[in-house]
Amino acid sequence: MIKFLFKGLLRDRQRSLLPVTVVFLGALLTVFLQSWMTGILGDMIDFNAKFSTGHVKVMSKSYWERVEQSPNDLALVNVSRLVDSLKRKYPDMEWVSRIRFGGLIDAPDSLGNTLAQGPAAGWGIDLFSENSKEAERLNIPKSMVRGRLPQKPGEILLSEQFAVNLKVGPGDPVTLVGSTMLGGMTIYNFRVAGTVRFGSSAIDRGAFIADILDVRIALDMEDASGEILGYFKTGIYNKELAAAMVAGFRSGSNQHDDFSPIMVSLRDQNNLSSMVDYMDVMIGIGIFIFVMAMSLVLWNAGLLGGLRRYGEVGVRLAMGESKGHVYRSLLLESLLIGTVGSIAGTAVGVILSYWLQTNGIDVSSMMKNSSMMLPAVFRTSVTPVTFYVGFVPGLFATVTGTALAGIGIYKRKTAQLFKELQ
Repeated sequence: MIKFLFKGLLRDRQRSLLPVTVVFLGALLTVFLQSWMTGILGDMIDFNAKFSTGHVKVMSKSYWERVEQSPNDLALVNVSRLVDSLKRKYPDMEWVSRIRFGGLIDAPDSLGNTLAQGPAAGWGIDLFSENSKEAERLNIPKSMVRGRLPQKPGEILLSEQFAVNLKVGPGDPVTLVGSTMLGGMTIYNFRVAGTVRFGSSAIDRGAFIADILDVRIALDMEDASGEILGYFKTGIYNKELAAAMVAGFRSGSNQHDDFSPIMVSLRDQNNLSSMVDYMDVMIGIGIFIFVMAMSLVLWNAGLLGGLRRYGEVGVRLAMGESKGHVYRSLLLESLLIGTVGSIAGTAVGVILSYWLQTNGIDVSSMMKNSSMMLPAVFRTSVTPVTFYVGFVPGLFATVTGTALAGIGIYKRKTAQLFKELQ
């Protein structure tokens, strides 16, 4: 029976082409929407985690209260001992020390006089340790525009846009003018090793990266760090595990000491709580609305297809075919149409989603004045749900529409049948 119906669909394009095309488009759009929403919201959280918040962050209580200012005079001390303690207590996490600071970058001319200068936001990260993943975490190797990664102390990376504004490039000297952890003034010389494009307008306007040991020397922060960031080794933020870690850490710390370390999860930083809490809800609601809309379209397609074939149904009944057999054959035919259309739509949707996941869509031209830490390239994200979400409207709605339309078969009257056949 299935083979017979399949041959009928192939040979009668007028009957099968439109329904299969509608199901194909419905499944394709559903798959793409799900991967697009998942990708964009996931990238926003992942970008903030890598550059700013970590999955969890440890800092002093006073530092947390003024975290927007990156107050390194309130930084943690004896950091190496604290990091060792965190590694023992939470072995499933990767812990890294970072120093965020601000200052003035001065670019001299050939005579040593100021050629250009500008305010910059700096990151002190571990660039030289053998097992450090900081450069890869920030996607620095793939974001290089000119030059190379720092290979020795005293070398830094500038954002490409900032380097162009300062008129400097790889090999040129620059000077950091800022304040130390103790409140004094620091003037420290660096050499530009290369330039990078971070992919966020808020960062690319003025940023530089140096090894954390150089920053500690420049800012008088021996064995000190403003922040210790923790990342799940899976690379995926888990809000339940993060919340449990924060609660456990809080119970063992002195909440009355302004310089005692505290732990904060990603969702409690950078106003990300609403995004994290409602990401799944937003994705679910968006997909549900779209799936329902596509289901109505495909339901109507199945309904109209069944109604248009009442003449055919009349002929089959007049030839002695039972109503139940006609009804079951229509359901089986719609199931076949839904399956073929859903498989084709899902396949094309997944291929398109994979392509956008790899290449992305560059929206940097629309984010030149943005101060938010958002990626400049939006990508889709292919998840296990992507592979079956298209079958909900493509298969279920099509069969349902045909089933409702086919109920009329059991209401056919002999007098009406002969009238239709005249």
